[in-house]
Amino acid sequence: MSSQPAAADAPANSATIVPRWEWRTFGAGGDAFAGREPASVHESDELYRLSPVSDASVKVRDGLMDVKELQQVDEHGLEQWLPVLKAPVPPVGDDLTTVLGALKVPALEGARTVEVHKLRRRYDVDGCAAELTDLRAGSEATRTIAVESEDPERVVGAVASLGLPLRPNTCMARGLKALVGRRFAVIDVGTNSVKFYVADRVDDGGWTTVVERSEVTRLGEGLDATGRLGAEPVGRTVDAVAGMVEEALRIGTDDIAAAGTAGLRAAPNRDDLLDAVRERTGIRVEVVPGDEEARLAYVATKDALGLRDEALAVFDTGGGSSQFTFGHGQRVDEQFSVHVGAVRLTEQFGLDGPVDGARLAEALDAISAELAQLHGRARPDALVGMGGALTNLAAVKHELAEYDPEVVRGTVLERAEVERQMELYRTRTADERRGIVGLQPKRAEVILAGACIVLTVLRALDAPAVTVSDRGLRHGLMAERFRRPGR
Repeated sequence: MSSQPAAADAPANSATIVPRWEWRTFGAGGDAFAGREPASVHESDELYRLSPVSDASVKVRDGLMDVKELQQVDEHGLEQWLPVLKAPVPPVGDDLTTVLGALKVPALEGARTVEVHKLRRRYDVDGCAAELTDLRAGSEATRTIAVESEDPERVVGAVASLGLPLRPNTCMARGLKALVGRRFAVIDVGTNSVKFYVADRVDDGGWTTVVERSEVTRLGEGLDATGRLGAEPVGRTVDAVAGMVEEALRIGTDDIAAAGTAGLRAAPNRDDLLDAVRERTGIRVEVVPGDEEARLAYVATKDALGLRDEALAVFDTGGGSSQFTFGHGQRVDEQFSVHVGAVRLTEQFGLDGPVDGARLAEALDAISAELAQLHGRARPDALVGMGGALTNLAAVKHELAEYDPEVVRGTVLERAEVERQMELYRTRTADERRGIVGLQPKRAEVILAGACIVLTVLRALDAPAVTVSDRGLRHGLMAERFRRPGR
């Protein structure tokens, strides 16, 4: 994850306040502290304000409003927090402005109020402050472990000495929202499109889809040629994200996560988009590493298709990159990301309109060379593909005038069908392609490049067909980020 600038100015006396790096996990057992005597034990009742667009810590304890804001995130995922307010309640004047600014809401009514009871045991671990907390919010209860210090390397060392894996960091506000919330949203900012997924968590831990759609914004347009994100693609993408955030708030979403993929990983000026989204919506877009994107997609796909212990290969091809994961059952054996995407290939080989056989062969040879990591592998028992190219190929196969995820999910695309569609697109302009039943109109320019990637993967792995999944990063992130702590 990339570092973020300070979210707010520190209070006037901030010269005496030192921001601290924190790592926190929910649902972990307390055996990490076995044999250690706590330095102190505290019990308290606290009132948290939880915002759907901000993870700032805003709570009332002992009659004081306590506000901390996230300053930055380091390469380990540790978060640096700065206290920005401790004042009597209710907050008024500048204090109220600070509270609302941290929550990113126009009024306190825009943040959910949650009563939390805590039993905190404090320890000193390798010079770091550590805390084991049993907490209850309403009928829900969980346990959380936190380690903090002014020195991030000390935090990493202390977590290791406790025998805990450095899991993804979950701050208190985010953990509470996952504990007591029901409806959540994920926004996936890709190189070609922005995907929006809202779901309700059900009692068995599964998910019921509320909204699922995507908007083609072509964020990566011109990125390969210039090495930078263009102002117009950034503007289109920020508008799309803002619209999705507004919709999520309108339908009562408890929390929103936003993730950026290949286009943002590659662009040196990605902060143009990250800062604009943060300023306009309060949402922090997390730039996800390629191998983590691949892992999340693998988990979501395997569960959705009911696959068991087969040797499984999953690939996700997008506008700027393709992710590959190989595994058996729940075990991931290998994963990697390759800078092969439909937007870049379209621009490089002029695949947005009619091309002759020689140009198509040139594109296929180039893709094959870039996917050299696939050559020489044993054929997997199951090959699953996801992404806009795959779902559009499936929709065209079924001639779906209206997209139906139940039909698309699990579609088997034989190599001959992919080749048939490539010929269909190769001989047509983008406008003519838009007349093909099943093809999303905004995919017309990049669909041939996407099909070329799919065919190359089939050939490289000697696979006769690929099964299409409409699951992906957003579904994996939904399941992992918003699962109820301790479940």
